[in-house]
Amino acid sequence: MQQGGTFIGSARSSDFYTRAGRRQAALNLIRHGIEGLVIIGGDGSLTGANLFRQEWRDLLHELVQESQLTQAQADAHPHLAIVGMVGSIDNDMFGTDMTIGADTALHRIVEAVDAIASTATSHQRTFVVEVMGRHCGYLALMAGLATGANWVLIPENPPEQDWEENMCRVMHAGRQTGRRHSIVIIAEGAIDRSGKLITSDYVRKVLAERLREDVRVTILGHVQRGGAPSAFDRVMPTLLGYAAVRQLLHSKPADEPQLIGMRNNQISISPLMENVHKTHRVATLIQEQRYAEAMEMRGRGFVEAYRILHTLMRAQPRPPQAGQRQLRILTLHADGPAPGMNTAVRAAVRLGLDKGHTMLAARDGLSGFARGQISEIRWMDVHGWVARGGAELGANRRALQPQDYAAIAEQIRAQRLDGILIIGGWMGYQFAHALRERRAQFPEFNLPVMCLPASINNDLPGTEVTIGADTALNTIQTDLDKLKEAALAARRCFVAEVMGYDCGYLALMAGLATGAERVYIPEEGITLDDLRHDVDMLVKGFRRGKRVGLIVRSERADPYYTTDFIATLFEREGGGELLVRRMIFGNTQQGGRPSPFDRIQATRLAAQALDHLIEQIQKHETDIGCIGRWEGKIQYTNLADLGALMQTTAQRPRIQPWLNLRRVTQAMAEEPM
Repeated sequence: MQQGGTFIGSARSSDFYTRAGRRQAALNLIRHGIEGLVIIGGDGSLTGANLFRQEWRDLLHELVQESQLTQAQADAHPHLAIVGMVGSIDNDMFGTDMTIGADTALHRIVEAVDAIASTATSHQRTFVVEVMGRHCGYLALMAGLATGANWVLIPENPPEQDWEENMCRVMHAGRQTGRRHSIVIIAEGAIDRSGKLITSDYVRKVLAERLREDVRVTILGHVQRGGAPSAFDRVMPTLLGYAAVRQLLHSKPADEPQLIGMRNNQISISPLMENVHKTHRVATLIQEQRYAEAMEMRGRGFVEAYRILHTLMRAQPRPPQAGQRQLRILTLHADGPAPGMNTAVRAAVRLGLDKGHTMLAARDGLSGFARGQISEIRWMDVHGWVARGGAELGANRRALQPQDYAAIAEQIRAQRLDGILIIGGWMGYQFAHALRERRAQFPEFNLPVMCLPASINNDLPGTEVTIGADTALNTIQTDLDKLKEAALAARRCFVAEVMGYDCGYLALMAGLATGAERVYIPEEGITLDDLRHDVDMLVKGFRRGKRVGLIVRSERADPYYTTDFIATLFEREGGGELLVRRMIFGNTQQGGRPSPFDRIQATRLAAQALDHLIEQIQKHETDIGCIGRWEGKIQYTNLADLGALMQTTAQRPRIQPWLNLRRVTQAMAEEPM
């Protein structure tokens, strides 16, 4: 699963473009008794597969006529069933929100730009980074959002006339504010309003000549296609493959071929060729210079990301409008650190300042709020935060004492706060609820409070995935991959413990992403029968030649059957077949630079949270709530009845959609008998 590329190989076959080549392909399938295909590729592969299916009967007839098949063989396979999945780093296909490979490509791009930014800062240089995307600007746009790029060029929405002057003006203004480097990201298919290609070298020349700076070009090229798949690009394709086989097994000869994709965080099945035609339509709109329609077809999320990016790219915020009420909004962290917290603060601060408001920050979490560690935070104060791990404002789990609420009321009054944005975990949600419950005692608490879900555990209500969980999952995956490599050499079994507190999300997803034989999570618990069954399964597997075993245990899966206990039990009961080692990953899961997904999600959620908070203030509403991602869409959840959203016996939401993936995990782990 950790291998990049294609294990079974891939190629652009010139033979398949010919009738004779497709006839030979049909013969090969019949000889192997194959009458169903799962096609993983781009729109060209999917179109070719559909043509192959349409020609199937005629191809078999021709093979019978040529005496390469008997009529009985042809009659035994009268239909060819196909189902498609999209493999494309460009994320340019309709029918799915994400194509296989796009997230991994984004990882490669973001890693490269982060590295380039460090050397660019040292030498005070400007870099022009070219990424793939001939007809789709997804990689360029999202990489720009995830790296804090200063200018981005994409094919769907070419820059306005005289864009060169505007770009140079923004770059120069940024240097005037003290920024030591500039990054321009350009999609390989970027064009101007007349449809003329904009090359990375042309951008370099413009910047070098007009700004008289040292400008370098980096064309990332095929490095974007390589490397180990990200956690998302292991989990999602596994789910799609599972659904594709089920679709294939239940399809009927007259059924139209279907595309298996992911829409709104759910498996989606839609007509294959309809999606291919829509994909071609965007390229046609760009060619016809109908850019507004092309942007609209990319979807609301794409358009919103473009709008947010163009605000964040400014060198300074726009001045407040004449007569505008300038709100005072506080942002702070609560609970433990999570990768992406700094990204969220950066987005909230800059977007708030650009709307003409005063942004403040409380240092050292809730206790710092009570002690009055509050100050204004300005545009350049958050420069470079998009890629930083940890929490620059400080985050901790120090609980508030009863007397602290009076101090917080005093701070709200002294700072003239209009609203509070909490970026953090469960303690932040509890704090927001506590303010609401104490309003009769402290009138200062009658102000809106918005929570932004940031926790590696993914254990908060109102969202399917929290900020930080994806980074933690990728960190765990990297470590588990290393464990598996070490285990292969010595035929070992590892019992690995991951974080999660009362939520098994990290354990289940890590198990799915690394091919673990067994996953133990708090939602299911552990029984002695489970352990007995799992020992037998591993022993049988090693006797049949298995070289590695991997068990993933969530840290609170069971209070009695600990990681040490399970490792000892497996080795003792393994009958000499199992050499078992245990590994507890610990706090490394909270660190590291945020993943592209966490940076993008933190930015988009912060933008929505800020908009909702400002709207509440202007309407004189005092709700407490959170912004999250549910069924793929960003939505608001009221936290007035917080207890109803959480389980009574554990710190996790009542509704956890990811639990539906347990059956897939089990199916992937069980060997056919």
